[in-house]
Order: sequence, then C-alpha cells, then structure tokens
Amino acid sequence: MAIRRVKTGPRSGNGRNRRETRAPRPPAPNPHRARPAPTVMDESIHRVGIIFAGGPAPAANAVISAATISFLDTGREVIGFRDGYRHLENYHPVTARLQRDVHYRVFTAHDVTGIRNTQGILIGTSRANPGSEIRGPRDLDDPQRTARLRNCYAALIDLGVDALISIGGDDTLKTANFLLEYQKHLPKGAKRVRIVHVPKTIDNDYKGIDFTFGYFTAVDFLAKEVQNLRADAEASNRYYIAQAMGRKAGWLCYGVGIAGEANMIFSVEDIEAGMLFNEMVPGPDGRRHSEKRLQLDALVSRIVDLMIWREDKEGKQFGVVVLAEGLAELLPEKYIQGIDKDEHGHISIGKIDLGYIMAQMAEREFKTRTGRKRKVTGLQIGYEARCAPPHAFDVMLGSQLGIGAYRALVEESLDGHMVSVAGQFDLRYVPFRQLVDPKTLRTQVRLIQPGSDFHRLARFLESKTEVARV
Repeated sequence: MAIRRVKTGPRSGNGRNRRETRAPRPPAPNPHRARPAPTVMDESIHRVGIIFAGGPAPAANAVISAATISFLDTGREVIGFRDGYRHLENYHPVTARLQRDVHYRVFTAHDVTGIRNTQGILIGTSRANPGSEIRGPRDLDDPQRTARLRNCYAALIDLGVDALISIGGDDTLKTANFLLEYQKHLPKGAKRVRIVHVPKTIDNDYKGIDFTFGYFTAVDFLAKEVQNLRADAEASNRYYIAQAMGRKAGWLCYGVGIAGEANMIFSVEDIEAGMLFNEMVPGPDGRRHSEKRLQLDALVSRIVDLMIWREDKEGKQFGVVVLAEGLAELLPEKYIQGIDKDEHGHISIGKIDLGYIMAQMAEREFKTRTGRKRKVTGLQIGYEARCAPPHAFDVMLGSQLGIGAYRALVEESLDGHMVSVAGQFDLRYVPFRQLVDPKTLRTQVRLIQPGSDFHRLARFLESKTEVARV
C-alpha cells in the first residue's frame, strides 16, 4: 500500500485558501515546551475540532489529550464536539445552533493535562451517522441525501473550524470521507474544512495500520476473564463458550483466545465453504433474496469433537471455546429476524446470544454422541473491556496518533488522510482513497489471513484435535 511518510525536508507552499472567518484569537504559544521545529508550519489553521464516534476504546483520552496539547502549545484553539455527530447532524443556523458547554467545549490545557491514562471518553460518543443516506458517489449530488452532511459542514463553518480530527472505526472513517467528498461538490471559493482521521477499534480490523489503540488493553482484560472461566470450568467439569466482540474480523477473538489459553478459537475467517448454505431471506425492500448462512450443526460438531477428544484422550472434562461475535450475522434467519439495526445498518449483535445458542446445541449433541452429560454454558464478553484502564502500549500508541493528527495538519498540510504508525511508532499518513472503495464509498476491513503466521499461532496452541485440521 502506498502511504505518506513524514517528511523532514523543505516543502513547497501548500496552496490552500486562508480562512475566511477567523475564530477568536487563540492563546499565545507556550514558550516553555520545547519541541523540534518543523520545516513548515501551516498558518491557515487557527481552530480545530475533535470528534469521537462509535464504540469506546481504551486510550481514547490519550489521543484527545496529545492532539489538543499539540495545537494549544502552538497558539491554536481546539474544540471537542460532544456525543459524536449527534448534535452536528441536527444543526440549524436559526433553530438549532450549537451551544458552548452543551454541544461542544473549548479546551484549555488544564482540561487535557493528566488524562492520558484515564478511562472513558472526555467528549463522549454516539453512533449518529450523518451519511446514512449515501449509497454511492452519485448521492453526493442529491440535496436530500446529503442534508445531514450539509448540517455538519454548516455547523463547522459557523464555529470557525478550519480542520476536523475524526476519531473512530471504519464507519466513522466512512463518514469522514463523506464530508471530504461532499466539500468537493461545494461552489468554487467556498471554505473547506480539512479532515484527518485517527483509526479506533478494539476489533483491530483496520486496513492501513497494524494495531489500533485499545486493542491490547481489551485483549489483556478479556484474556483474564477467559483464564477465570477456564479455572471455573476445570473446577466444575464443564465447558464455557464465550462470544467475544469482533463484528467483521477475528483479531480480538484470536488475541483473547491465545492469551487466555482457550482450547478452541473460531472466527469468520475460519468458515469453510462446506459450512455454509444458501437461504432465502427478506431484503430491505421486502423482496426475498439468497444469502450465505452458517450451518450451525457443522460448527457444533467441531466443538463436540473437541469435547470428546479431550475427555477420551486426555481425561479432561472441561474447556473454553472462544467464538467471534461476527458469526452471529451469518446465523440462519430464524435466529436474527426482528433484531434491531443501528444507525449504520448493522444488526445489534449484542441482542443475539450466540454463545448461549451454541452451548445448548453442543450440550445436546455431546449427550447424543456419547450418552454422557456435560454442562456447557454460553456467555458474551467484550463490552466490559471498552473502557478498561488503558495499558502503557495503548497510551503511547494513542498519544502518537494524536500528535500525528497535529503534524498531518500543521506540518504536512494534509487533507483526507488517516494517521497511522509503523515500526517503532514511525508516523505514516494513508490517503482516504486507499482505504475506501471509490465505487461504493465503503471502507475496507482487514481480516486475519488464513494460513498466516498469526492465524497458525492459534492452531499451534489449541487442543490437538484442532491443530490436526491445519
């Protein structure tokens, strides 16, 4: 993937318009905080907005703090929008203007000092989706479908925002790209708000970065839960089937299973063709169409194979299985019909107890095949890790990404780029166009590659009946 690396040599002029409406004069730069002087400082940015959207992640405040301090130290203003895009998308210049300390806050150094290790999100979050009506590039010319994007843009202009730092998952990246593309359709001479994005998800399924902040904290937190379940399982001669978060990819499921010493790990990447069948399901328009769905019996059979092997070959009547929650989206229609969808069109996986379903089926199958009873309990894990105290690695990673957002805007004069790191936190900047499908405007998810070293790591560590399948 072609990416933009931090430059150290001289740059030519950035060619961008000066702000048309200046924000209130920012405080003077901090003369006591020394830092390497960049070759170029983009003076077109005076006021910056920060928005956090989607699910929480540990070290969120490290990103917000590091980015804000960087701008404040160079005499710029930073405002934090509360609750994601919820208030921005409902903005109106007369009836619904944004109010300070209600819908946004103007940060001071005191607000963001000493918070890098704190839990939660300083400015809150939501899943509000101002681009929910956009299905492709042509919709960006439709005033009705872009109405809420227009509200967001108008609110930013009203507040004198020159640049927006977007922090969130792949859906939030999609929204950031919508705002970028929407502005390309504005009349010539209209003010542009520059946008950079910081990738966030404990699922770690982001294309363009190796690990997202909060991932390792979530893995460690949930791995300890799996270790506790394993001890409980051994003490009571039972099995636990834990449904771990991870809608589209198995990074969290695998990390938790490896670190927690689970006996079996299974994610969407592990589904083989023979485990799927075609089912006619109703679409959004009410018409029925064919979709691939998971044959639960095939997965249950693998779990029961594990149980029988451990009992007959090792004399162990206990164990823990970790499943990725994304498997729930492939369940037969009878299990997911009527389940609500969120603002981005995803079914509410938290309302589908995959672990419970699989546990009931595995318990019955084990008795049918062996004539013996074995207690199998299903449960969900994941939400309790989203605001866990961040580990040092995630604090460092989040801090570098926050500073990277500052450097992307001020030192690199970038627009429409995602901040990334490689190696020993070396900053990289990836253009949105490399992360978003230009035909659909959808983001691309990074899956675990079957047969990769990370994928095989789990196979080596699982119970031997599973290793034999590699």
